[in-house]
Amino acid sequence: MKIDGRIPSQLDQAGPAARALEEAGYTCGASNETKHDPFLPLAVASQTTTTLELLTSIIVAFSRNPMTLAQVGHDLNAASKGRFIMGLGTQIAPHITKRFSMPWSSPAPRMREMIQAMHAVWDCWYDEKPLDFRGDFYTHTLMTPYFVPEDLAYGRPRIMLAAVGPVMTRVAAEVADGVLCHGFTTPKYMHEVTIPKIEQTLAAAGRDRSKFDIVAQLFTVVGDTDEERAKGMEAIRGQISFYGSTPAYKGVFEVHGWYDLQPQLNLLSKQGKWKEMSDLLTDEVVDAFAVVGTAEQVADKLIKLYAGKVDRTGFPFTDLDPDRQKELLKKLKAA
Repeated sequence: MKIDGRIPSQLDQAGPAARALEEAGYTCGASNETKHDPFLPLAVASQTTTTLELLTSIIVAFSRNPMTLAQVGHDLNAASKGRFIMGLGTQIAPHITKRFSMPWSSPAPRMREMIQAMHAVWDCWYDEKPLDFRGDFYTHTLMTPYFVPEDLAYGRPRIMLAAVGPVMTRVAAEVADGVLCHGFTTPKYMHEVTIPKIEQTLAAAGRDRSKFDIVAQLFTVVGDTDEERAKGMEAIRGQISFYGSTPAYKGVFEVHGWYDLQPQLNLLSKQGKWKEMSDLLTDEVVDAFAVVGTAEQVADKLIKLYAGKVDRTGFPFTDLDPDRQKELLKKLKAA
């Protein structure tokens, strides 16, 4: 199993943190897009590491266009000598239209076309094919030699797509190199919905499962004392209630039989009642999403849940004693 760690957004911290992940034995270092740009930390990390894969988990795809993504994807893959993985996500309509001032429509077909358009650009650069992509959402028909990168030795980066529902999961299995399962995905939902949908889609498309990564990211709470774990649980409870208010994610609740929970959370979110949202979640709900315990217990639980079923997961406990961390990483990677 491949193990991902986190690279901080602060540029003065990104290089040392990435080097520490590589030395500890992590497979990959990931940056995300919340308060900062997700690409810049990986550009820094590409120059301080030699084997660590570098992943955006995730970037907001619909705030950009296929050409700009193809260009930055190429640059980071070339700079890292083939170690960059572009993790894409849709975000939700209010953020795309109100925060980024970009169009929103038909997220699954748009995402499929966006990835296909990026590959059309890369086909032009790496395989010298004419650029003639004409879709329902994107059109790319102009590429002169002046705008073709020179450093083509490492080719195109891999693409992974964040998905929760079965429709976007199918898109990932059709056109991406892996699926990034959202932290809001419970093990039950993954085993009953996500993995079967991926396997069915890959088989129908004649794609090789061994060349497609399923990435599981569970909410984790680690602590050696009850007090540490209780503090972590409160933070996780807030995250689960926030994500659970999203209509597109209601299917996860419904697999567990909690049909009324998402509408209640959604209503409270519109009223700005964030504490009330957290209080609405029972311990049973939180336990379905979160893995809790000491670092050793969390590692054992991840192995029990995912060994032989997924290809990579996160282990975000970089503040552990280095020797303790290395032993746990070795155990996870061998699972």
